[in-house]
Amino acid sequence: MKKNIQLILAAACFSTLFVACNHASSTKNGSDKDSTAAQAPQIPDSANFKATVQGKQVDLYTLKNKNGVTVAITNFGGRLVSLLVPNKDGKLTDVILGHDSLSGYQIKAETYFGAIIGRYGNRIGKGKFNLDGKSYQLDLNDKINTLHGGFNGFYKQVFDAKKVGDQQLELTYVSKDGEGGYPGMLTSKITYTLTDDNALKIEYSATTDKATIVNLTNHAYFNLNGAGTPTITNDSLKIDADNITPVDTTLIPTGKFEKVKGTPFDFTSFKTIGADIDKTDDQLKAGKGYDHNFVLNKHDISQSIATVKSPETGIVMDIYTTEPGLQFYSGNFLTGLSDGKGKATYAHRSALCLETQHFPDSPNEPSFPSTVLKPGETYHTTTIYKFSVK
Repeated sequence: MKKNIQLILAAACFSTLFVACNHASSTKNGSDKDSTAAQAPQIPDSANFKATVQGKQVDLYTLKNKNGVTVAITNFGGRLVSLLVPNKDGKLTDVILGHDSLSGYQIKAETYFGAIIGRYGNRIGKGKFNLDGKSYQLDLNDKINTLHGGFNGFYKQVFDAKKVGDQQLELTYVSKDGEGGYPGMLTSKITYTLTDDNALKIEYSATTDKATIVNLTNHAYFNLNGAGTPTITNDSLKIDADNITPVDTTLIPTGKFEKVKGTPFDFTSFKTIGADIDKTDDQLKAGKGYDHNFVLNKHDISQSIATVKSPETGIVMDIYTTEPGLQFYSGNFLTGLSDGKGKATYAHRSALCLETQHFPDSPNEPSFPSTVLKPGETYHTTTIYKFSVK
Protein backbone atom coordinates (compact mmCIF):
# COMPACT_ATOMS: atom_id res chain seq x y z
CA MET A 1 0.00 0.00 0.00
CA LYS A 2 2.82 2.36 0.95
CA LYS A 3 4.56 1.56 -2.34
CA ASN A 4 1.39 2.37 -4.33
CA ILE A 5 1.03 5.71 -2.58
CA GLN A 6 4.65 6.56 -3.45
CA LEU A 7 4.03 5.70 -7.11
CA ILE A 8 0.92 7.89 -7.20
CA LEU A 9 2.80 10.80 -5.62
CA ALA A 10 5.68 10.38 -8.08
CA ALA A 11 3.29 10.41 -11.02
CA ALA A 12 1.60 13.53 -9.69
CA CYS A 13 4.93 15.30 -9.29
CA PHE A 14 5.99 14.29 -12.81
CA SER A 15 2.68 15.56 -14.18
CA THR A 16 3.12 18.88 -12.38
CA LEU A 17 6.70 19.18 -13.61
CA PHE A 18 5.63 18.34 -17.20
CA VAL A 19 2.90 20.99 -17.15
CA ALA A 20 5.32 23.54 -15.65
CA CYS A 21 7.94 22.74 -18.28
CA ASN A 22 5.38 22.98 -21.06
CA HIS A 23 4.17 26.30 -19.67
CA ALA A 24 7.74 27.62 -19.52
CA SER A 25 8.40 26.42 -23.06
CA SER A 26 5.17 28.01 -24.26
CA THR A 27 6.02 31.27 -22.53
CA LYS A 28 9.51 31.22 -24.03
CA ASN A 29 8.15 30.54 -27.51
CA GLY A 30 5.61 33.28 -27.04
CA SER A 31 8.38 35.65 -26.03
CA ASP A 32 10.33 34.68 -29.15
CA LYS A 33 7.31 35.44 -31.27
CA ASP A 34 6.86 38.76 -29.51
CA SER A 35 10.56 39.48 -30.02
CA THR A 36 10.30 38.63 -33.72
CA ALA A 37 7.25 40.84 -34.06
CA ALA A 38 9.07 43.64 -32.26
CA GLN A 39 11.91 43.37 -34.74
CA ALA A 40 9.62 43.71 -37.76
CA PRO A 41 10.13 47.10 -39.46
CA GLN A 42 7.72 49.78 -38.39
CA ILE A 43 6.88 53.24 -39.65
CA PRO A 44 8.21 55.78 -37.11
CA ASP A 45 5.69 57.38 -34.77
CA SER A 46 4.25 60.43 -36.52
CA ALA A 47 4.15 62.23 -33.16
CA ASN A 48 7.96 62.42 -33.32
CA PHE A 49 7.70 64.57 -36.44
CA LYS A 50 5.04 67.03 -35.36
CA ALA A 51 6.63 70.43 -34.84
CA THR A 52 6.66 74.00 -36.08
CA VAL A 53 9.77 74.85 -38.09
CA GLN A 54 10.33 78.20 -39.80
CA GLY A 55 6.74 79.05 -38.88
CA LYS A 56 5.37 76.02 -40.76
CA GLN A 57 3.88 72.76 -39.55
CA VAL A 58 6.01 69.65 -40.00
CA ASP A 59 4.41 66.22 -40.05
CA LEU A 60 4.87 62.64 -41.22
CA TYR A 61 2.67 61.36 -44.06
CA THR A 62 2.04 57.71 -44.91
CA LEU A 63 1.17 56.21 -48.30
CA LYS A 64 0.07 52.58 -48.63
CA ASN A 65 -0.93 50.42 -51.62
CA LYS A 66 -3.14 47.34 -51.87
CA ASN A 67 -0.14 45.03 -51.35
CA GLY A 68 0.81 46.58 -48.03
CA VAL A 69 3.82 48.45 -49.43
CA THR A 70 4.17 51.55 -47.25
CA VAL A 71 6.03 54.83 -47.65
CA ALA A 72 6.54 57.43 -44.92
CA ILE A 73 7.45 60.99 -45.97
CA THR A 74 8.04 64.12 -43.94
CA ASN A 75 7.52 67.56 -45.44
CA PHE A 76 10.73 68.69 -43.72
CA GLY A 77 13.03 68.51 -46.70
CA GLY A 78 10.47 66.40 -48.56
CA ARG A 79 12.28 63.38 -47.13
CA LEU A 80 11.57 59.71 -47.59
CA VAL A 81 11.72 58.35 -44.04
CA SER A 82 10.70 54.70 -44.55
CA LEU A 83 9.92 52.45 -47.51
CA LEU A 84 8.58 49.01 -46.64
CA VAL A 85 8.51 46.47 -49.48
CA PRO A 86 8.05 42.66 -49.44
CA ASN A 87 11.07 40.36 -49.55
CA LYS A 88 11.21 36.87 -51.11
CA ASP A 89 9.37 35.44 -48.06
CA GLY A 90 6.61 38.02 -48.32
CA LYS A 91 7.77 39.87 -45.21
CA LEU A 92 8.07 43.64 -45.32
CA THR A 93 11.59 45.09 -45.33
CA ASP A 94 12.49 48.75 -44.80
CA VAL A 95 14.92 49.49 -47.63
CA ILE A 96 15.94 53.09 -46.92
CA LEU A 97 18.02 54.68 -44.18
CA GLY A 98 16.62 57.42 -41.99
CA HIS A 99 15.75 58.58 -38.48
CA ASP A 100 12.88 57.95 -36.05
CA SER A 101 12.22 61.63 -35.37
CA LEU A 102 12.45 65.09 -36.87
CA SER A 103 15.38 65.96 -34.60
CA GLY A 104 17.47 63.26 -36.30
CA TYR A 105 17.23 65.21 -39.55
CA GLN A 106 18.16 68.54 -37.98
CA ILE A 107 21.69 67.63 -36.97
CA LYS A 108 24.58 69.74 -38.22
CA ALA A 109 26.37 66.81 -39.90
CA GLU A 110 23.96 66.58 -42.83
CA THR A 111 23.74 63.25 -44.64
CA TYR A 112 20.73 64.24 -46.83
CA PHE A 113 18.90 61.02 -45.88
CA GLY A 114 15.87 60.70 -48.19
CA ALA A 115 15.83 64.42 -48.98
CA ILE A 116 14.62 66.38 -51.96
CA ILE A 117 17.72 68.14 -53.29
CA GLY A 118 17.53 71.61 -54.83
CA ARG A 119 17.91 74.03 -56.25
CA TYR A 120 20.81 72.15 -57.72
CA GLY A 121 21.53 68.50 -57.03
CA ASN A 122 25.21 67.57 -56.89
CA ARG A 123 28.19 69.95 -57.15
CA ILE A 124 28.92 73.27 -58.81
CA GLY A 125 32.63 74.08 -59.12
CA LYS A 126 33.72 76.87 -56.78
CA GLY A 127 30.05 77.77 -56.41
CA LYS A 128 30.20 80.03 -59.45
CA PHE A 129 28.35 80.23 -62.75
CA ASN A 130 27.45 82.81 -65.38
CA LEU A 131 23.99 83.26 -66.80
CA ASP A 132 22.88 85.85 -69.35
CA GLY A 133 26.10 87.79 -68.86
CA LYS A 134 25.85 87.95 -65.08
CA SER A 135 28.06 86.11 -62.57
CA TYR A 136 26.54 84.38 -59.54
CA GLN A 137 28.24 83.15 -56.35
CA LEU A 138 26.61 80.35 -54.36
CA ASP A 139 27.21 78.99 -50.85
CA LEU A 140 30.48 77.08 -50.49
CA ASN A 141 29.34 74.20 -48.28
CA ASP A 142 31.59 71.48 -49.74
CA LYS A 143 35.06 72.92 -49.18
CA ILE A 144 35.64 75.07 -52.28
CA ASN A 145 32.44 73.92 -54.04
CA THR A 146 28.68 74.09 -53.69
CA LEU A 147 26.89 70.82 -52.93
CA HIS A 148 23.15 70.04 -53.08
CA GLY A 149 21.98 73.64 -53.07
CA GLY A 150 24.19 75.07 -50.34
CA PHE A 151 23.87 75.47 -46.58
CA ASN A 152 20.09 75.83 -46.68
CA GLY A 153 19.05 73.82 -49.71
CA PHE A 154 15.66 72.22 -50.15
CA TYR A 155 16.71 69.48 -47.72
CA LYS A 156 16.32 72.01 -44.86
CA GLN A 157 13.10 73.63 -46.04
CA VAL A 158 9.52 72.93 -44.99
CA PHE A 159 7.30 72.06 -47.96
CA ASP A 160 3.56 72.69 -48.04
CA ALA A 161 1.97 69.24 -48.11
CA LYS A 162 -1.28 67.96 -49.59
CA LYS A 163 -2.19 64.29 -49.38
CA VAL A 164 -4.26 63.09 -52.34
CA GLY A 165 -6.00 59.85 -51.40
CA ASP A 166 -4.05 56.99 -49.82
CA GLN A 167 -1.28 56.77 -52.39
CA GLN A 168 -0.16 60.27 -53.35
CA LEU A 169 1.47 63.26 -51.65
CA GLU A 170 2.04 66.67 -53.23
CA LEU A 171 4.75 68.94 -51.83
CA THR A 172 5.31 72.54 -52.88
CA TYR A 173 8.02 75.03 -52.00
CA VAL A 174 8.73 78.57 -53.18
CA SER A 175 12.41 79.48 -53.15
CA LYS A 176 12.92 83.24 -53.00
CA ASP A 177 15.02 85.18 -55.48
CA GLY A 178 18.61 85.13 -54.20
CA GLU A 179 18.12 82.20 -51.82
CA GLY A 180 21.47 80.40 -51.57
CA GLY A 181 22.76 82.80 -54.26
CA TYR A 182 20.43 81.48 -56.99
CA PRO A 183 18.57 83.98 -59.17
CA GLY A 184 14.80 84.03 -59.60
CA MET A 185 11.83 83.02 -57.48
CA LEU A 186 11.49 79.30 -58.12
CA THR A 187 8.15 77.61 -57.49
CA SER A 188 8.63 73.86 -57.23
CA LYS A 189 6.27 70.94 -56.84
CA ILE A 190 7.21 67.37 -55.94
CA THR A 191 4.63 64.59 -56.27
CA TYR A 192 5.18 61.21 -54.64
CA THR A 193 2.89 58.45 -55.95
CA LEU A 194 2.87 54.87 -54.68
CA THR A 195 1.40 52.59 -57.35
CA ASP A 196 -0.21 49.18 -56.98
CA ASP A 197 2.64 47.52 -58.89
CA ASN A 198 4.97 48.43 -56.00
CA ALA A 199 6.58 51.44 -57.64
CA LEU A 200 7.37 54.79 -56.08
CA LYS A 201 7.00 57.51 -58.70
CA ILE A 202 8.55 60.93 -58.09
CA GLU A 203 7.60 63.83 -60.35
CA TYR A 204 9.46 67.13 -60.15
CA SER A 205 8.24 70.38 -61.69
CA ALA A 206 9.25 74.02 -61.35
CA THR A 207 8.71 77.47 -62.82
CA THR A 208 10.65 80.71 -62.37
CA ASP A 209 10.16 84.44 -62.76
CA LYS A 210 13.80 85.01 -63.78
CA ALA A 211 16.34 82.92 -65.68
CA THR A 212 17.93 80.44 -63.27
CA ILE A 213 19.39 76.95 -63.02
CA VAL A 214 17.61 73.95 -61.55
CA ASN A 215 18.45 70.27 -61.03
CA LEU A 216 16.13 68.46 -58.60
CA THR A 217 16.60 64.92 -57.30
CA ASN A 218 16.03 62.67 -54.29
CA HIS A 219 18.85 61.53 -52.02
CA ALA A 220 17.46 58.24 -50.67
CA TYR A 221 20.00 55.81 -49.25
CA PHE A 222 18.94 52.28 -50.25
CA ASN A 223 19.83 48.97 -48.62
CA LEU A 224 17.75 46.15 -50.09
CA ASN A 225 18.97 43.82 -47.34
CA GLY A 226 17.19 46.08 -44.86
CA ALA A 227 18.15 49.44 -43.37
CA GLY A 228 20.80 48.90 -40.71
CA THR A 229 22.32 45.74 -42.17
CA PRO A 230 26.11 46.13 -42.49
CA THR A 231 26.89 46.33 -46.21
CA ILE A 232 25.62 46.70 -49.76
CA THR A 233 28.84 45.46 -51.38
CA ASN A 234 27.41 41.97 -51.97
CA ASP A 235 24.40 43.33 -53.86
CA SER A 236 24.47 43.21 -57.66
CA LEU A 237 24.13 46.35 -59.76
CA LYS A 238 23.59 47.04 -63.42
CA ILE A 239 23.64 50.54 -65.00
CA ASP A 240 22.82 51.17 -68.67
CA ALA A 241 25.66 53.63 -69.22
CA ASP A 242 28.74 53.35 -71.43
CA ASN A 243 30.36 56.49 -69.99
CA ILE A 244 30.91 58.43 -66.81
CA THR A 245 31.84 62.08 -66.37
CA PRO A 246 35.24 61.74 -64.65
CA VAL A 247 36.05 64.15 -61.83
CA ASP A 248 39.00 66.00 -60.36
CA THR A 249 40.17 65.60 -56.77
CA THR A 250 37.35 67.86 -55.54
CA LEU A 251 34.74 65.73 -57.38
CA ILE A 252 34.01 68.34 -60.05
CA PRO A 253 33.67 66.91 -63.60
CA THR A 254 36.57 67.52 -65.96
CA GLY A 255 34.13 68.18 -68.80
CA LYS A 256 35.03 64.97 -70.62
CA PHE A 257 33.28 61.64 -71.04
CA GLU A 258 35.18 58.47 -70.14
CA LYS A 259 34.33 54.95 -71.33
CA VAL A 260 33.53 52.48 -68.53
CA LYS A 261 34.61 49.41 -70.49
CA GLY A 262 37.67 47.80 -68.92
CA THR A 263 37.40 49.94 -65.77
CA PRO A 264 35.89 49.41 -62.28
CA PHE A 265 32.99 51.57 -63.49
CA ASP A 266 31.70 49.00 -65.95
CA PHE A 267 28.24 48.03 -64.68
CA THR A 268 26.82 47.39 -68.15
CA SER A 269 26.13 43.85 -66.95
CA PHE A 270 25.42 42.73 -63.40
CA LYS A 271 28.30 42.58 -60.96
CA THR A 272 28.57 42.93 -57.20
CA ILE A 273 29.14 46.43 -55.95
CA GLY A 274 32.19 45.30 -54.02
CA ALA A 275 33.85 43.48 -56.92
CA ASP A 276 36.08 46.39 -57.97
CA ILE A 277 35.41 49.05 -55.36
CA ASP A 278 38.83 48.79 -53.71
CA LYS A 279 40.89 48.52 -56.88
CA THR A 280 43.68 50.98 -57.60
CA ASP A 281 42.04 53.62 -59.76
CA ASP A 282 42.37 57.41 -59.76
CA GLN A 283 38.62 57.93 -60.01
CA LEU A 284 37.86 55.55 -57.15
CA LYS A 285 40.53 57.30 -55.11
CA ALA A 286 38.91 60.69 -55.75
CA GLY A 287 35.51 59.49 -54.54
CA LYS A 288 36.81 57.06 -51.87
CA GLY A 289 34.74 54.55 -53.82
CA TYR A 290 31.91 55.18 -56.26
CA ASP A 291 30.60 58.76 -56.24
CA HIS A 292 30.22 59.49 -59.94
CA ASN A 293 27.76 60.56 -62.58
CA PHE A 294 26.94 57.89 -65.15
CA VAL A 295 25.90 59.11 -68.61
CA LEU A 296 22.75 57.11 -69.33
CA ASN A 297 22.39 55.52 -72.75
CA LYS A 298 18.62 56.04 -72.71
CA HIS A 299 16.28 58.02 -70.50
CA ASP A 300 12.75 57.88 -71.86
CA ILE A 301 11.02 56.32 -68.77
CA SER A 302 9.93 53.24 -70.76
CA GLN A 303 13.03 51.18 -69.94
CA SER A 304 14.90 50.49 -66.74
CA ILE A 305 18.22 52.36 -66.65
CA ALA A 306 19.55 50.66 -63.51
CA THR A 307 18.79 47.59 -61.41
CA VAL A 308 19.92 46.53 -57.94
CA LYS A 309 19.44 42.98 -56.62
CA SER A 310 19.87 41.67 -53.09
CA PRO A 311 20.87 37.99 -52.83
CA GLU A 312 19.85 38.03 -49.16
CA THR A 313 16.25 39.26 -49.38
CA GLY A 314 15.57 38.64 -53.08
CA ILE A 315 14.41 42.25 -53.43
CA VAL A 316 15.01 43.83 -56.84
CA MET A 317 14.84 47.57 -57.50
CA ASP A 318 14.50 48.87 -61.07
CA ILE A 319 14.96 52.56 -61.83
CA TYR A 320 13.29 54.47 -64.67
CA THR A 321 13.89 58.14 -65.42
CA THR A 322 13.65 60.98 -67.92
CA GLU A 323 16.95 62.38 -66.66
CA PRO A 324 20.23 62.04 -68.63
CA GLY A 325 22.42 61.13 -65.66
CA LEU A 326 22.61 58.89 -62.60
CA GLN A 327 24.84 59.58 -59.62
CA PHE A 328 25.96 56.29 -58.08
CA TYR A 329 27.24 56.83 -54.54
CA SER A 330 28.34 53.79 -52.54
CA GLY A 331 27.94 55.23 -49.04
CA ASN A 332 31.65 55.94 -48.65
CA PHE A 333 31.17 58.72 -46.11
CA LEU A 334 28.77 56.93 -43.77
CA THR A 335 30.56 56.90 -40.44
CA GLY A 336 28.77 54.29 -38.31
CA LEU A 337 26.60 56.69 -36.33
CA SER A 338 24.11 54.72 -34.24
CA ASP A 339 21.16 57.11 -34.53
CA GLY A 340 19.30 55.32 -37.30
CA LYS A 341 15.75 54.02 -37.14
CA GLY A 342 15.37 51.61 -34.23
CA LYS A 343 18.83 52.74 -33.01
CA ALA A 344 20.40 51.09 -36.05
CA THR A 345 24.01 51.77 -36.91
CA TYR A 346 24.62 52.97 -40.44
CA ALA A 347 28.11 51.73 -41.20
CA HIS A 348 30.57 52.55 -43.96
CA ARG A 349 29.05 51.42 -47.29
CA SER A 350 25.87 50.17 -45.65
CA ALA A 351 23.74 51.91 -48.29
CA LEU A 352 23.90 53.25 -51.83
CA CYS A 353 22.36 56.25 -53.53
CA LEU A 354 21.19 56.24 -57.14
CA GLU A 355 20.26 59.85 -57.81
CA THR A 356 18.70 60.63 -61.18
CA GLN A 357 19.89 64.03 -62.38
CA HIS A 358 21.38 66.38 -64.91
CA PHE A 359 25.15 66.33 -64.74
CA PRO A 360 27.19 67.98 -61.97
CA ASP A 361 28.60 71.43 -62.78
CA SER A 362 26.50 71.66 -65.95
CA PRO A 363 26.24 75.48 -65.72
CA ASN A 364 30.00 75.61 -66.30
CA GLU A 365 30.14 72.93 -69.00
CA PRO A 366 28.46 74.04 -72.27
CA SER A 367 28.73 70.51 -73.71
CA PHE A 368 26.60 69.05 -70.89
CA PRO A 369 22.78 69.03 -71.08
CA SER A 370 21.52 72.45 -70.03
CA THR A 371 20.02 73.09 -66.61
CA VAL A 372 18.83 76.62 -67.43
CA LEU A 373 15.17 77.42 -66.76
CA LYS A 374 13.63 80.61 -68.10
CA PRO A 375 10.34 82.42 -67.40
CA GLY A 376 7.46 80.86 -69.31
CA GLU A 377 9.13 77.42 -69.30
CA THR A 378 8.27 74.48 -67.03
CA TYR A 379 10.91 72.17 -65.64
CA HIS A 380 9.52 68.63 -65.42
CA THR A 381 11.23 65.29 -64.78
CA THR A 382 10.04 61.89 -63.60
CA THR A 383 11.80 59.05 -61.80
CA ILE A 384 10.41 55.67 -60.76
CA TYR A 385 11.82 53.18 -58.25
CA LYS A 386 10.04 49.86 -58.80
CA PHE A 387 10.32 46.87 -56.47
CA SER A 388 9.92 43.15 -57.10
CA VAL A 389 11.40 39.87 -55.85
CA LYS A 390 13.37 37.10 -57.49
